[in-house]
Amino acid sequence: MTVTTAAPNQARSPKVQAWLDDRSSDSLLIGGRWVPAKSGKTFETVNPTTEQVLGAVAEAGPEDVDAAVAAARAAFESGPWPQMAPGERARLLRNLAGLMEENLDELAELETLDNGMTIGTAQAFVQVAIESIYYYAGAVQQVFGSTAPSAPGNFNYILRQPLGVVGAIIPWNAPLTAASWKIGPALAAGNTMILKPAESTPLTAIRLGELITEAGFPPGVFNLLTGFGPEVGAPMANHYGINKLTFTGSVGTGRGILEASARTNLKRVTLELGGKSPNIIFPDADMDAAIANSLAGFATITGQVCVAGTRLFVQRDVKDEVVDALTGAADSLTMGDPLDPATTMGPLANKAQFERVQSYFEVGKAEGAVAKAGGETLDRPGYFVRPTVFDGVENSMRIAQEEIFGPVVSVIPFSDEYDAVLQGNDTTYGLAAAVWTRDVSRAHTVARQIQAGTVWINTYLQLDPTMPFGGFKESGLGREFGPDWYQHFTEEKAVFLKL
Repeated sequence: MTVTTAAPNQARSPKVQAWLDDRSSDSLLIGGRWVPAKSGKTFETVNPTTEQVLGAVAEAGPEDVDAAVAAARAAFESGPWPQMAPGERARLLRNLAGLMEENLDELAELETLDNGMTIGTAQAFVQVAIESIYYYAGAVQQVFGSTAPSAPGNFNYILRQPLGVVGAIIPWNAPLTAASWKIGPALAAGNTMILKPAESTPLTAIRLGELITEAGFPPGVFNLLTGFGPEVGAPMANHYGINKLTFTGSVGTGRGILEASARTNLKRVTLELGGKSPNIIFPDADMDAAIANSLAGFATITGQVCVAGTRLFVQRDVKDEVVDALTGAADSLTMGDPLDPATTMGPLANKAQFERVQSYFEVGKAEGAVAKAGGETLDRPGYFVRPTVFDGVENSMRIAQEEIFGPVVSVIPFSDEYDAVLQGNDTTYGLAAAVWTRDVSRAHTVARQIQAGTVWINTYLQLDPTMPFGGFKESGLGREFGPDWYQHFTEEKAVFLKL
């Protein structure tokens, strides 16, 4: 494995550095104005590559949540937003996507500085975010009501109307992409919203808020609160003025949001809660493609991907061959400064995640698994861990059942198709899965039997906004994207007219 030296904390782009230098801690966007937290508190965001401070942002609290809800409610009920035709909302979303395209390199570098993903990955993920906004701009005018059969003297029809104020809470693994996946449908459907980015990666959300304002969205339609879960996320979940909460993150927090909804106003809830995805390789697979994609499946964004293929099931006849090839592929990665285009894996996003992943190295070894690659951190500044391939794993082990959210894969043997499905489904999660085989019948049979919201056949990590995304079991509730996206962001109303 090649390890490079990280550059200083400074951004590579003068434009990005100027933005970091000039930006104040007035990082709350409420009612169209950038303001400090009412408490005056701030907190620091840290570059995970160097462990140096990038800057300070406002630390919002419950009183700021109240102010943001009031602004969003006013914009929804009495501002220009509810009077806009769908085509006008579409135009504003296209404006936003266009501005994101103009600032793609800047957004990608901010994402890399704040999150640690490689610059190439950041650019690709920003492009995904842009495409998502364009998708919803086009989908605005596809939210149709319908008419129902009725007697000659009656006219019955069904309306789809926005919910009201949408709260969105996103994680730190792909901040800008996650934000776009919430902003697009919420605003396309005619709602107003409040976004809470993860406290460790707030910078691209702040820059996105600036672009949303520049795009011409009316004040209060989009509001941004930087801060921590107990002081911002929990008040949002418990707020009677929020009609829906969409959340991506841990199962435990998701349960808390669902409980808060039941306690308060039964706000609508969409949850995407991660996974422990089975990646199944049969002996007849294209092994070169399977190995390359399996590496990407657990090492992209340093393994901090909700659909990561961290349970690699391999038929016994070829298991040792796959382990050797995957170990070599993992050892060939170049770790270091993620702003260096030669780097293929950067650090984990924050210290807490670094410590969590490190603890699972010891858990795996204690359970009897063998680290064929990695299993250790790098002795240098930054939150760097080596990509780790565990062999000798049983599906019941903690490293095979618990979401580590780092570049750690467990290789598990299986005997036949039935055994692969049985073990693959033996998890509380059900977000994604993959099947590698040249047998078309086997591919479709396994895809039907695997309990997951997304199944890839002879590919991995491929997403398309025309396809729904979400999970089975404890991987969540509801779906993002797909042709029925609007059902999660609108209410259905039956109207009866006597002629």
